[in-house]
Amino acid sequence: MVSQLDKGEVKNCTGTVLRLERNSIHDGQGLRVVLFLKGCSLSCKWCSTPESQQAVVEKGYGRIISVDEVVAEICKDEIFFFHSGGGVTISGGECLLQPDFVAGVLGECRKRGIDTAIETSLFAPWPSVEKILPFLNAIYVDLKHPDGNIHKKLVGVDNRHILANLKKIDQSDLPFKIYLRIPLIPGINDEDDALIKTLSIAASLKKLVEIEILPYHRLGVGTYAKLGRSYELEDVATPSREYIIERTEFLKKQCYAVPVKVGSGYI
Repeated sequence: MVSQLDKGEVKNCTGTVLRLERNSIHDGQGLRVVLFLKGCSLSCKWCSTPESQQAVVEKGYGRIISVDEVVAEICKDEIFFFHSGGGVTISGGECLLQPDFVAGVLGECRKRGIDTAIETSLFAPWPSVEKILPFLNAIYVDLKHPDGNIHKKLVGVDNRHILANLKKIDQSDLPFKIYLRIPLIPGINDEDDALIKTLSIAASLKKLVEIEILPYHRLGVGTYAKLGRSYELEDVATPSREYIIERTEFLKKQCYAVPVKVGSGYI
């Protein structure tokens, strides 16, 4: 990847993109264009987009594209951003693994007055995180599990680096907002103790706007088969809407200082 951002030259900066989706209402405020990138350092057992995990183009998934090309596509929806309060969200994979490309896209969008956000696990080197922060209006962070050992069993790494990055971004003087998301997975991270510990992490964040509880789903199972991979949570069912609401209300009762809501989408 070309890195020339310090010189203001982003035209030749390229990224590996999985796809671009329009008119999303689940990935930030208003109507949004969501740019999904390739490459992730985690291996979540419930990953709904396994085709995003590898950083390279594979089996028809992904393409190499420049900052200018992406921004041109995003700008086609500017009228919808204006009327809905929406913008662009960059997701993954893990978008922080392509920091020059992401900073280039978000920087060009900010020049045009487009609202910007990313969805991330925060598992990335701090310089990569720091490079993107100046171009953000909002950052959506997934908290998979509060216990480091369990976290490692579930996604392949412990959560110490993630929590350290979360603390650092919260201490930033930049005016972006933080949203935390809990992917609620039955039998994995939905018990009282895990939720309370996650809430204790959230309670210390001064930039936090709210916690969103998002239901586990199985929409990516077919892709695992296409990639020739087994799906490890075959016996885990999608939780009911009623159960998601019950778990959300449980969290609300623990701490009224941290807003908690049922998220509008899936994870």
